[in-house]
Amino acid sequence: MHHASIRTANIHQAIAFYEQLGFTVCERFTTGYTLACWMTGLGGRIELIQIPEPKPAPDAFADEHYVGYYHLSFDLTEITSDLPSWLTSLQERMALVAELPPLKILLEPTQQQIGDRIWEVAFIADSDGLPLEFIRSLVKFGNS
Repeated sequence: MHHASIRTANIHQAIAFYEQLGFTVCERFTTGYTLACWMTGLGGRIELIQIPEPKPAPDAFADEHYVGYYHLSFDLTEITSDLPSWLTSLQERMALVAELPPLKILLEPTQQQIGDRIWEVAFIADSDGLPLEFIRSLVKFGNS
């Protein structure tokens, strides 16, 4: 995949948010009528596009009838040995950035079995309220 695109109400606030996750701006550009950028980090690339007259996004996390793209997911297995501590550190970093509201945690770190693995899973909301998932592999069952 080349990138995932995120429409934002405030590109400067969104950049500040994603920088706290470890992303860096690699290209700034316009999309004809508005500001945009590509950011790289956490093993991928996102595109932020500022929407001049934004409407609130649907609540994809809480609305169990929502249909459509749900969330981006980032594997932190190689980045941290402890998802709860990583999340606490992120909350502390976000609190130091004046233009960002407090970090909104949608799902505290929990364990979930998916296939042959146990995963640590947490969800937060980005600066526009869109859900982001962070996962970390704990245990693999079976062969190999």
